Amino acid sequence: MARIAVIGAGMGAMAAAARLAVAGHRVAVYERTETYGGAVRRFERDGFRFDTGPGLLPLPAVYRDLFVKTGKEPLEACVELVQVDPSSRHVFADGTAVSLPNASRAGVVSALDEALGAGAGQRWGDFLVRAREAWDRTRRPLLEEPLWPNWRVLAERDPYPAVPHKRLLRTRRAGTLAEVGAWELRDPRLAALLESHTLAHGLDPRVAPASAAVLPYLEHAFGTWYVRGGIRELARAVYERCVARRVEFVFGAEVTGILEKDGRAAGVELAGGTVAEADHVVADVHPLRLRGLTEHQLDADGDVRAETGTPGAGRFTLLLALRGAREAGAAHRTVVHAPDRDAELDLLAAPGGEPVRPTVTVLRPDDPSLRPEGAHESVVVSAVVPAQAAWERESTVRSFADLVMDAAEAAVPGLRERLIWHEARTPEHGEAETGAGSGAVPAPALAAADGRYLRPANTTRLPGLYRVGGWSHPGGGLPHAGMSGALVAGLIVEGPDFRGSQ
Repeated sequence: MARIAVIGAGMGAMAAAARLAVAGHRVAVYERTETYGGAVRRFERDGFRFDTGPGLLPLPAVYRDLFVKTGKEPLEACVELVQVDPSSRHVFADGTAVSLPNASRAGVVSALDEALGAGAGQRWGDFLVRAREAWDRTRRPLLEEPLWPNWRVLAERDPYPAVPHKRLLRTRRAGTLAEVGAWELRDPRLAALLESHTLAHGLDPRVAPASAAVLPYLEHAFGTWYVRGGIRELARAVYERCVARRVEFVFGAEVTGILEKDGRAAGVELAGGTVAEADHVVADVHPLRLRGLTEHQLDADGDVRAETGTPGAGRFTLLLALRGAREAGAAHRTVVHAPDRDAELDLLAAPGGEPVRPTVTVLRPDDPSLRPEGAHESVVVSAVVPAQAAWERESTVRSFADLVMDAAEAAVPGLRERLIWHEARTPEHGEAETGAGSGAVPAPALAAADGRYLRPANTTRLPGLYRVGGWSHPGGGLPHAGMSGALVAGLIVEGPDFRGSQ
C-alpha cells in the first residue's frame, strides 16, 4: 500500500483519488480552499441556486465508468441524469433561430433545413461524418491512453479529412476550423454553430486546427445531459465516493512545495511548515503553479510544454434571479451568437479594446431545486471574455454585464422586467477558486497544429510526480478531467507500461 498525496480537489484529482483508494492505496487530498470541485461550484442566495462552472455534462460514460470501478452504487444511484432535449437552441446574428434535437442526426438535419434553407442540414450532416472520422482516429491516443512518447505523430498531420477546395487556381484543404466552416458549410450561420464549440473553450477558430471538429461531434454522438440539482451535485457524488473509499480530505491546506528524496517526489510541504510524506504526488494545479512548487525540471526538451505566456480567455458569468415562471417549451440551453464575430475574436486575441457583445450561452434548467417556492426562475448566462481585462474596475464589469444581458434578452422573454437581482462573476473569481492564472479556461487536447493544442503528459521528469486535471493530458472539460484521473491512477497502479483503458 502506497501513500499518495493529491494537490487540489478538482474533478480530475478526485477521480484519481477514488480509483487509487480502491486499488488499496492510502490517499490524502490537500485543497487550499474550503471545498471540493475546482471550477464546479455553486452560488446560493435568497433561495436561488446556480452552477458557477460547467452547467451540462457531455459524455457521461466517463463518470459512469468511475462509479462502476469504485463501488457498488452506479452513477445513476447517486445523481439523477436528465438528457437535455433540444440539445441547444441557437439564435444567429441575423435573427434566425433553430433548435437542435439531442443526439439525432436526422432530426438535426431536418431542423437546419427548415430554419436555414434546403441543403443546410445535409452540409452539416456530411460534416459530422467527416468529424466522426477525425474522432475515430484520435479518440484513443488523445483520450484513453497516456500521451505517447512520440507525440509528434499526433501533431504533424490533421486527422480531419477536409474536402478539397479550389481557391485562386489552387486546390487547398481546410487547416483551421474557420476554414472548415467557410469552405465546407458555406453558410455563416452554420459556421457560427460550428465555431461556438471551440469558442466555449476559449479557442479562436481562426487558428484552432480543423481537428477541433471532434468537439461538436462529441456532443452530437453522445448527447447532452443535465444533473438534477446542478452539476455541483456530480462533484458532491464524486467527493462522497472518495470519502466512502476512505480518501482523506484536508481543506484550507495550501501546498507550498513538493518534497524530493533520492531523486523522486516524496511528499508535500504545507503553508506553516507541516510536511506530509508520500510515495507518489498527484498535482491538479495550473502548470505555472506546479513549477513554483519544485526546483526540479518537469519537462525535457522535446516534451509537450504547457503554455507559459499570458492566458487569453476566461469566463464571465451572470447569475440571474428572475420573478415569474419559465415559459412552456423554453430551451434548457440557448446560444446567442455575437453580431460581429471578427470583433469578438479580435478582442480575445488582443485584449484592451472596447468591450463588444460576445457570444453568450443561456442556461435555463427546469429544476425546482434551484429556485425558491413560487413563480421564480434561476438563469445562468456566460461568455468567454479576455482573461486580462481590467476586471478590478467596476466600469469593466458593468460594461460586460450590460452586453451579456442584452444578448440574453434574445433567449429570455421580458428578462429585464423580471429581474430581481443579478450577480456578476469575472475571471478573477475563477482564479480564486481554481488557482489558474487570470481564471484561464483549459481547453481539450487537439491533434495537429505542431502540438500547440496538446497538454503535458500525466507523468513528469520527476519520478513519483504526476499531473492530473484540465491543465494536463487530455485537457479541459468535465469528461477530460475524469479521463485524466483514470490515466493517472492506471500509471501509478500498473506502472509505466500502462497503455490506457480497455
